[in-house]
Amino acid sequence: MAQPLRDARRGAPLKRGVRAPDPRRRALSRRAFALSLGALPLAGAPTAAERSPGSDGWPQRPLRVVVPFAAGGSTDVAARILAERMGQFLGQPVVVDNRAGSGGLVGADAVAKAEPDGHTLLMATTGLLAIAPHLYPQMPFDPARDFAPVSLVFSTDLVIAVAKDVPAGSLQEFVRLARKRPGAVSYASSGAGTTTHAATELFRLAAGVELLHVPYRGSGQAMNDLVAGNVQLMVDQIASSIGQIRDGRIRALAVTGAERHPLLPEVPTVAEAGLPGARASSWGGLVAPARTPAPAVEKANAAVRDAVAQPAVRQRMAAAGADPAPSSPAEFADFVRAESEKWGRVVRDARITVN
Repeated sequence: MAQPLRDARRGAPLKRGVRAPDPRRRALSRRAFALSLGALPLAGAPTAAERSPGSDGWPQRPLRVVVPFAAGGSTDVAARILAERMGQFLGQPVVVDNRAGSGGLVGADAVAKAEPDGHTLLMATTGLLAIAPHLYPQMPFDPARDFAPVSLVFSTDLVIAVAKDVPAGSLQEFVRLARKRPGAVSYASSGAGTTTHAATELFRLAAGVELLHVPYRGSGQAMNDLVAGNVQLMVDQIASSIGQIRDGRIRALAVTGAERHPLLPEVPTVAEAGLPGARASSWGGLVAPARTPAPAVEKANAAVRDAVAQPAVRQRMAAAGADPAPSSPAEFADFVRAESEKWGRVVRDARITVN
């Protein structure tokens, strides 16, 4: 039987505080993202041995990957790219099922309570596995107990951007501006308790500034107000912001990854800007209900590894702003534990609450 997240011990664990290795990124334009969703064919079909079920007979029917958010977002896009190739590898269709609601809790709860036979998986995210447990005193499920890790799938760096009329050409200039006006400089997020909210609070704590949080229902509305100058700063996924940055409608000050991003090579990292403590990423990975048989977990993991090894899959994910980052189940479990500790500290230190 596959072990829940807190009990997985197999494999070589990631070192604490170190994010999963970033694969080679490809600098593709935003237009390429739109084209990539359907234009790029996948690599050669798997062999008959790969397509046939394992000795345990799994999978016996189509798989369902629940995405706990609305269709069209980066998590949904990455799941659909992954599902196509996984279906070829496993010899069964892999269907993406969008079950949005309550910041992802509705879809995640459905998977936590699904039959643990390996045919229902969840594309889980930073917010669900590493942030939400520290925000909600009564969750409908326990992320550490109710899920078995399959694999980390992708990670995404974030970008710290300001409205074009903000008089700051660098991150340090913005910090000096915010220190002069404590609590008067505002920032947008895609909602209270989301990854963008927590990542901005991480930056705020590292910089030692006071900012006014303005939460929105989604990053689209937040970005619109940043462009309009109604808020001064936003931390968002690069894929969601790159068009506005390139059009000069907002200004990028830093990226939150360990290295400069190929889509924004001229923008320094937070470490280069003097704030190494603001390093952060958004990520997604597959989990199954706890007590899912180990052979099913292992073959699902093999399907993920096969998928992200395909150049076409990697290219399509990169165009969606997602860096493929597969792992073993044990590595993913250790990664989630480290991320949960990190974001738990941010929630406590920043006193983040949700209504």
